[in-house]
Amino acid sequence: MSFEKFLFYVFAALLVWAATMVITRKNPVHSALFLVLAFFNCSALWMLAEAEFLAIALVLVYVGAVMVLFLFVVMMLDINIAEMRAGFVRNAPVAVLVAAVMAVELIMVVGSANFSLAKDTLVAKPADYSNTEELGLMLFTQHLYAFEVAAVILLVGMVAAISLTMRRREGTKYQNPSKQVIVKAADRLRIIKMDAES
Repeated sequence: MSFEKFLFYVFAALLVWAATMVITRKNPVHSALFLVLAFFNCSALWMLAEAEFLAIALVLVYVGAVMVLFLFVVMMLDINIAEMRAGFVRNAPVAVLVAAVMAVELIMVVGSANFSLAKDTLVAKPADYSNTEELGLMLFTQHLYAFEVAAVILLVGMVAAISLTMRRREGTKYQNPSKQVIVKAADRLRIIKMDAES
């Protein structure tokens, strides 16, 4: 067994273990930290597959930004774990059905019909080969339509998140700076004359 294959098995085993921990931990903060570990292992696997751009993008975007956001949200929200567990049993049949459908779809997409390569078709790449350039060419030529659809979906998600946070809620007090600036002392202060107490 070569050292590269040994590293692949180590990182793959750690990835499967970390992914299992993500869905089995009761504490959401622990789940998020195990997800960070899973992302790092996935990034190492991509480095072994010579996809350096995807590996670095995974670490920078997901570990550096998205997971920090997840951790902030999880720690700032008061999540009722007992209530979440109560809904787990009720929604378990639907979850099992969705998981089975996703497994069948993954097997159909990642099956040997789409990813089988004969050994004689594998060609060594030259020294100045850039997989980042190849990825850019594929995204903006062959997969341009899917790339644009993904960009529109992300834009719709951002607009929806902003609109949800900007809506007015009942019972919430808001400040109006323009009214605060033009206020006069006579509007806020009332002087009452009273007899002195003896």
